[in-house]
Order: sequence, then C-alpha cells, then structure tokens
Amino acid sequence: MPKMNIQPGPSLEKIKYPADLRKFPEQDLVKISQELRQYIIDTVSVYGGHFGASLGVVELTVALHYAFNTPIDQLIFDVGHQAYGHKILTGRRDEFHTNRVYNGLSGFPKRSESEYDAFGVGHSSTSISAALGMAVASKLKGDNDKQHIAIIGDGALTGGMAFEGLNHAGVANANIIVVLNDNCMSIDPNVGALKEYLTDITTSPTYNKFKGDIWKTLDRMSKVGQISQDILSKIHDTLKGGLLSHSNLFEALGFRYFGPVDGHDVNHMVKIFNDLKHIPGPKLLHCITVKGKGFAPAEKDQTKWHAPGLFDKVSGEIIKVPVSSPQPPKYQDVFGHSIVELAEMNPKIVGVTPAMPSGSSMNIMMKAMPDRAFDVGIAEQHAVTFSAGMATQGLIPFCNIYSTFMQRAYDQVVHDVALQKLHVIFCMDRAGLAGADGPTHHGMLDIPFMRCVPNMVVSAPMNEEELRNLMFTATLDKNAGPFSIRYPRGNGVLIDWKRPFAEIEVGKGRKLRDGEDFAILSFGTAGILAQTALNQLDKEGINGAHYDMRFVKPLDEELLHEVFTKFKHVITVEDGTIVGGFGSAILEFMAENHYNADVTRLGMPDKIIEHGEQSELYAECGFDAKSIAQMAKSVIGVRQKA
Repeated sequence: MPKMNIQPGPSLEKIKYPADLRKFPEQDLVKISQELRQYIIDTVSVYGGHFGASLGVVELTVALHYAFNTPIDQLIFDVGHQAYGHKILTGRRDEFHTNRVYNGLSGFPKRSESEYDAFGVGHSSTSISAALGMAVASKLKGDNDKQHIAIIGDGALTGGMAFEGLNHAGVANANIIVVLNDNCMSIDPNVGALKEYLTDITTSPTYNKFKGDIWKTLDRMSKVGQISQDILSKIHDTLKGGLLSHSNLFEALGFRYFGPVDGHDVNHMVKIFNDLKHIPGPKLLHCITVKGKGFAPAEKDQTKWHAPGLFDKVSGEIIKVPVSSPQPPKYQDVFGHSIVELAEMNPKIVGVTPAMPSGSSMNIMMKAMPDRAFDVGIAEQHAVTFSAGMATQGLIPFCNIYSTFMQRAYDQVVHDVALQKLHVIFCMDRAGLAGADGPTHHGMLDIPFMRCVPNMVVSAPMNEEELRNLMFTATLDKNAGPFSIRYPRGNGVLIDWKRPFAEIEVGKGRKLRDGEDFAILSFGTAGILAQTALNQLDKEGINGAHYDMRFVKPLDEELLHEVFTKFKHVITVEDGTIVGGFGSAILEFMAENHYNADVTRLGMPDKIIEHGEQSELYAECGFDAKSIAQMAKSVIGVRQKA
C-alpha cells in the first residue's frame, strides 16, 4: 500500500528504536508522547485499525520503553489492540501504514515480526502467564536482573486465565511486574464484580491519601540507592494494613500492590518504573487511563472508536462509503434482530455473550430484553457452562461466541453441554477467515472440532434467510440438544432477508442446481462463491451441479448417495480448514459406502493464514470464485483428456 505524506514530529522522527528514545532527557517525554499520539491519529484516520486502546496507553508505552532496557527487558501486551505506539517506537514507524494490510504489519504483537514483540497475542488474558513463564526461565538461568512486564487491561483481567496467572505468580517468587491498565473498558464497557472493585479502589479517599505516603517512601528509597530490607518491610506492612484493605485482593494473591496512579503522567510513570525495578518479586501497578485519550470523540464514545475505520481527524466524522441502494445486512445483525424475534415468540430463550455485545449484536437483545440477555465478561468457559446451567432448568440459551474464541471453551462444550445433551445453541460469529485481524482471529477450526463432539449438530447457513431458519430450527423441542451454527464476519447477500421463520429439517441439504460435468458440495457461505464460479463456467459451456449441504453433522446421506451415484468428479468448498473439516466428512462418507470418485477439497490449507481482506485471503487459499472455476476446469480437462 502506498504511503501518504504522514510525517512524524521532530522528536519522534529521531526515534527509530527505544535506544534512541532513551537518549532524550526525561523532560522531553511529554512532547514525545504528544507526537506519538498525533502520529497514531494521523495514520489510523487514513488507513484504519484499532484506535482508542492505543491512544489510551501512549504515555504508558513511552515510559515503559524509557525506563526498561527493551528488548532485553520484555514487554508482553495483553490482547495487543493497544500496541500501536509500541510498534512505532520499535523500528516499524516507516511501515506502520501497512498495519493490518495484506502482506503488511500485523495488527497485534508478533514474535516473527520484531524482537521487541516478546510474545504473540490476540486473545485476552494471556500476558501474566506468559510473563511469568519468561520470568521463571530467567530465574532458572540465573538472569536475576531481567525484567518481565505484563501490560493487561481491566477488561482482560476478567478472564479466568489472568487469575490463574496471578495465583501462580504470587507464589513463584519470580521477577514480574503486572501493569494494570484500568480504563473501565474492553471493547464494550466492562461488567462484573471486578469492575466494581477497581472502581472502589480508585475512588476511596482513605486509600488515595495513604497511597501518597507510599510513593513518598519510594521516593526516599530511590535517593538512598540501596533499598534496605526494613523499608521494604514497612511498605509491605503498610499495603497490607487495615487502612488499605481495598488492596487485599492482589495482596492476598501474593503481589505487592502499588497505585492507583495517573497513567497519563509520563514522567511520574518513568519514576515509578525505575523504583519498581529494584523491588524483587511479583508487583502490580494500577494505572488509571482513558481509552481514546487525546481525541475528544474517542474519549466520548469509546465503544464506537475501538476500531472506527477511516475518519476525518479534524472533525471526528467517521467516513462511510456512499451507497446508492440498500445493502445486505451484516450476519451479526441478522442474528441480533432474529434472536429478539425468537425470544418474543418463546419465553424460554435467553442470550449469552462473553464481552462481545456489540461485536456479536447481542446488544440488540440486551436493549430490548435486559433481563434475558447476559454479558458475562471476557470469560468464554464461564459463558458456556453458565448457559449449560440455565439449560438444565428448561431455558434455551443462545451462546454467541466468536469461532476463534470458542476454542477457549472447548472442554466446557464437551464436558458441560454435549455429555449431558443440554439444549444450548452455539452461534459462532466470525467463522472462517476474519480478515485484517489475522491468524489469531480466523475461525478456521470450528468445523472439525465441533463435528467430532457426540450429540452435536453442526450447521452453517449459506445466506441470511438460512441463518434465521437455522436459529429457529435450533429452538424446537425435537432438537433439544447441543446445536452449533457458524457464520462469517461481514455482510450477507440478501436485501429482502427478514422473512417468516421456517423449519429446516436437521441433516437435510438442498440441491440448488443440476448439472452434468461435475458437482460442487458447499458448506455455509462458501456456497455463494461456488454459485459465482458456476455462473462463470456456464458461459464457457461447462455445466456443474451445486448442493448446499447445510449440515456437516448429521450429513444428508440421501443427497450424498445421489451425488456419488451420478458424478465421478466432486469438489467440496468450505470456509474452514480442510483438515478434518467438511471435505473430510464427505471423503469419510465416500469410503464407508465404497464409492469411487475423484474428490477435490477446497478450503483453508493446513498452515497459518495471515491477515488481509477476506477476498484476498479467499484467493490465497484457493476457494474464491475464480479459483473454484479454475479447479473445475482443471478437473474436467484432465479427465476428458484421459
């Protein structure tokens, strides 16, 4: 992608790596932070990307790289939405305009991209465990001066894995600093008791008065140079005292708790980090920040500005591509409106999402029926078992989790839902290739991992109407067991999509068109690509049949007998990994029934697929319309010549 004329400020221009940053006097850090924030605004407004999270940690990022000897000291950003400033300061400023673009920089920290990216991230709540692993490794190697810093948001801290890491770190006696970036947000506003607890800490007059005394003590420590054991003991005892009972959660887990502090005071942050470097063991620094800091519209509406797309950096107006006619809806919005309709028809229906109400459009139900829709925080495992618990009492939960995040709750899907044959409906948004978010967010594995689970129905709609009908079908009493529905990110294909619900017989596909030369079997929205390919082939005199299978478990065996009786050349198409996926299910059926046919599987190959536009990635994987048509011609051509 060509780079537009976006110039860094005079100080930022001199900084290619953190070593250059550390050459500046400390009083220049405020100006450098301002320039870094402006560079992020200038670039993201033109090229897009995640926005508010990185603006909120500009000063924190500058302070971290100034105080610590990166990359020897290791920074681990949780999730990674907030790492744009980090990337710009670590040798990638000139390439930053390629962020999230095909063959460009990843939108998240990535070990293969830079030595400054200590750990690859994209899913939440992993940073503490990773940092602790690094810290223990350093301790075992005798490298006791090396620092390991996990930067985690209050939203990610709600994930159970973060607590597992905190619990272990508190007794591991390793050199680890956890920086809690508290802005009361993840993508949507945070929920739950932890949010209330952190709010209580930051607003307690008693706590904040005593906190000042602690930092005065640390100030004296830094002037002495050598930290004496009695001063450390005094700090430790003070933090555990009754006046600071608010900090008991982290203290009980074995951490020395410091804060809350202003995460936008870069000079103070540098001083704090320089002090914390000399305190051994696990430490937690609680920083208060504002998501979207320094850009007024992003501060005002933090959810909207998490990833706003292109915008006017002066007016704050988000740029929308003009359309001259009605457009098909996003699949997530079809889900959001349809679940409300179904819930109005059936009082047993409830909705559950793990911290993605706007991303999954569960927020539509949360607004319409706030007592029947639940945001459980970044807690996919809990979301599944919570749904299972409701199902035991006769409710019908729609548990909406992105496909890539469903990987985190797989044991609960098997153990808590499938083994008990509970009526939980899993709606897996962002199934298939997720686009610019890249490999951490591609939903490529759900077809094989769901189809091998006993009692599970595995389905995928080809369009919006099919999604509505599968949702309706899944609620029926005769289908009272685990039921999964996968659908992709982005828009559908139908303008007139909101039609009356109709039942789809479980395990029944449909023949969309007959043909003579070969047959395409498609699963899910990949069928749209197959239709386009078949229309192109018609113009060349090549006539193919098309079957939309709808279900990979159970398979429509009657339809498959028809296919393998009539056709010797079969192409399967799916938006998922071909290893163990839909195509593999077709091969298993063929082998078990002793058919002999030439089956070509198209889908995601057995490798990591990087980021890019969905259309670019479909082409790379070989199942865009053009590739499907070429494969069909190749198969027919080879057989005809033989």
